[in-house]
Amino acid sequence: MEIELKLALHPRHTARFRRHPLLSKITPKQHQLLSIYFDTPRFDLMRRGIALRVRRVDDQWIQTLKAETQSVGALSSRPEWEMAITDGNRPNFSVLPSTAMDLLAGIKLKRVAPVFTTEFQRTTWQIGNSAAQAEVALDIGKIYAGEMCRDICEVEIELKSGEPTFLFDAATQLLEQAPLHIEPRSKAERGYILSGAVIPAPIKATHAVIHKRQTAGEAWNAMMQAALVQLVRNVPGFLENAHDIEYLHQLRIALRRLRTGVLLEKSLGLESPDWDQPLRESLHTLNPSRDWDVFLQGTLSQTLAALGGSPGNVPIQDTTHALMRDVATHTRQRAQALLFKPVFTRLVLDIGRSLLVTSFSAEIGDAKAWAERVLEKRWQKLHKRCHGFARLDASERHLARIAAKKMRYTAEAFAPLYGKRAHHFITALSALQDELGRENDMRAGVQLLRTLPAKSITLSFELGRLSGALELEAAQQSHLSNSIWRRLARSKLFWQ
Repeated sequence: MEIELKLALHPRHTARFRRHPLLSKITPKQHQLLSIYFDTPRFDLMRRGIALRVRRVDDQWIQTLKAETQSVGALSSRPEWEMAITDGNRPNFSVLPSTAMDLLAGIKLKRVAPVFTTEFQRTTWQIGNSAAQAEVALDIGKIYAGEMCRDICEVEIELKSGEPTFLFDAATQLLEQAPLHIEPRSKAERGYILSGAVIPAPIKATHAVIHKRQTAGEAWNAMMQAALVQLVRNVPGFLENAHDIEYLHQLRIALRRLRTGVLLEKSLGLESPDWDQPLRESLHTLNPSRDWDVFLQGTLSQTLAALGGSPGNVPIQDTTHALMRDVATHTRQRAQALLFKPVFTRLVLDIGRSLLVTSFSAEIGDAKAWAERVLEKRWQKLHKRCHGFARLDASERHLARIAAKKMRYTAEAFAPLYGKRAHHFITALSALQDELGRENDMRAGVQLLRTLPAKSITLSFELGRLSGALELEAAQQSHLSNSIWRRLARSKLFWQ
């Protein structure tokens, strides 16, 4: 079983990494590695979560087969079979044990052929103490697939003996001098992307694996793990394909799910690390970019369509649109910069480490009783915020939207305990949140326009015209969601 923690590093920081006190007194070893990855023309191995490679290490060929990865944040573990072979031109399946061959059942092994290669220099240091040993590897090189190539510059910390927490402790020490950042993808996964076998896509939230027989603590741990996996899996996509605004959206959802988990842990009456503040600060940095995405991709076009149908109105000028895009680009770059910062990496490492070691007493109760208690409390808070819904002013509706959002994240977290019973309520709740969200998007749009510099009379007029239209639309929108709230209020509460 391979257990490793993998992080990325910008090439300009490799010298700083090598000088780290954890490594500087250890004599490293260096190897030039060539790896050939194999699959069928239809990528049958990849579809089963299998990576098969033949690697040349000095004058020897090493064949490795790795099964599907299990991850907790940046930490990954998976079954691995490794053995020496004589010919690097193709894999030798006869040397694999039966447990490995079972994974290949039904695949036409004669059709297995090279798909992509990696060439990199690996520098390794052996670190450890009396309780644990690990290998730190710095890999610098490239991935090749046909005429395409991609750089490699990453750090892998592989556990040789002891507890996995040692990997997190080592990474945290290294982070003090080298700005490592999150990269959950294996070289194989990036190679398949480069070869066109995989089209990257944002990772949406998945239900945590929780059930009625668990303790409340076990259920909480599963919720946090699911949210953490969603967070780290969307980091590379946002850094490499920021034009796809869904990556940022899913990052923010994952951060909110983690914040929900922090609040839920407090409901268990337990002492926990102070993750809420760094999670809030991360969201605060990402929010402006998301606000501009929503405004430019949706709100603005709807408002311009409404203005276009009015006598005397003309579309906004190209210079105005260009100014908005420039500001949006700047906020997106700030959001991307956050993901490279050690404070963000440390947050992910801290949460991942804690989820490995935290244990809960059965005395805190079972998952079902905990869910009922938390859901009822959230519902009462939402009901209070929505009392007299039709008469709520803008600030009160904003508080109602936040309460609805918290209710939804909590309901979705506990939904696996209730199955289909939760579906109708969550659907009605989502409709209310979406309706209040559209109104909020318009009011947020007004605030964004006010941050733009009015460099000319024409620009000032255009920004004022758009702001006025958005404020009018927001006021009209406020009359629509009253019926949606009434529908939700009449819904059956699935936890009762």
